[in-house]
Amino acid sequence: MTGTFAQFRTYERSVQLLMVNQFTINLGFYMLMPYLAAHLAGTVGLAAWLVGLVLGVRNFSQQGMFLVGGMLADRFGYKPLIVAGCTLRTAGFATLGLVDSVPALIAASAATGLAGALFNPAVRAYLALDAGERRVEAFALFNVFYQAGILLGPLVGMVLTGVSFRVTCLTAAGIFAVLSVVQVRALPTRRRDGDDTHRADSDAAPRWIGILTNRSFLLFSTAMIGSYVLTFQVYLALPLEVRRLGGDGLGGTAAVALLFGVSGLSTILLQSRVTAWCKQRYEPGQALVRGLLVMGLAFVPLLAATAVHPPEGGLGRWLLAAVPPTASALLLAVGTMIAYPFEMDTIVRLSGDKLVATHYGLYNTICGIGITLGNLGTGAALDAARDAGLPAVPWIALLTLGAGCAAAVHGLHRTGRLATPAPAHEHSPAAV
Repeated sequence: MTGTFAQFRTYERSVQLLMVNQFTINLGFYMLMPYLAAHLAGTVGLAAWLVGLVLGVRNFSQQGMFLVGGMLADRFGYKPLIVAGCTLRTAGFATLGLVDSVPALIAASAATGLAGALFNPAVRAYLALDAGERRVEAFALFNVFYQAGILLGPLVGMVLTGVSFRVTCLTAAGIFAVLSVVQVRALPTRRRDGDDTHRADSDAAPRWIGILTNRSFLLFSTAMIGSYVLTFQVYLALPLEVRRLGGDGLGGTAAVALLFGVSGLSTILLQSRVTAWCKQRYEPGQALVRGLLVMGLAFVPLLAATAVHPPEGGLGRWLLAAVPPTASALLLAVGTMIAYPFEMDTIVRLSGDKLVATHYGLYNTICGIGITLGNLGTGAALDAARDAGLPAVPWIALLTLGAGCAAAVHGLHRTGRLATPAPAHEHSPAAV
């Protein structure tokens, strides 16, 4: 950790602030969201389908609006979109804690999702700009702060929700309100196209359409969808497997907490070292391929566990419920540590340093749609495999998905599609 903070201090103030902001954003978000469904179903008394609707609106409004958020960031500058997103999430979280009517809850949920769509592309584009040649290392450090917020948020939320869910909501809203003020006062104004000025860019709308003709970027985005489906299984397939074997009691809860803890702590402790090691040895495309392969191999422990007959109970059954999923979570974290910084850097390179936030926005939208479809498929595969008595099938499918993604990215790397595109030829005045 000492090395991480020493590295953190080597970046300029804006980069440091963006990293701390991301930690705080995730702290506020994850102290509330894990407990929202229980609040809506219990305290508010909504039917299960209405709970799903409220949560689904948040996800849809975020994933569906990432592209718009990126376009606005490139048009008006990164800082205004970051501030607008934090302000909107302040209002959304406060409303979630103060209202109980379904229309108001849906509006608040949509606002929290839209807020993420506004600030996420802007934050990443801003970080890429100010980190300059060190952006791979900066994104690695950014991931440390990102995961730290995810790890700490639910713990803080558990304490606050023990008092009242309204207290949790208002505390999270207060965090985003403070963030808004801090960023208004301390975050320098930035935009990539130009010299930090906010001149009108009348060509912005026609220019972003050119992204749809950026074949390398679209192929890369499509190839990386599977990586997001794989990493999301920490929230879907792995907890379900723990609960299937460990039950819903204290033992199952402890096993789920263990896999989340291992995933977050390993990233906090190892991310910077893993990135430095990979950067010394591999080209970005090679690192991405290796990261994707590790993500696919993460499901081997679960596959191997299907060959073991589950004990009826006791320590043996708990170990079978806890150890393979935790090993899988650790390998998924390692694969993400390898791939993530180079993935973020590759998006900047494929953009040609133009409309970077828009590229991030479209990338997030593509991968978000893929996650939704992938989770539907994974859930259906888990149910069908158990009904058919073939528990190994979902893990084989996920392993194959990782191998397929790695092969696709390897093909893009080998054919030079992950290299920085050549700049468009520009006519210059003749020398006088």
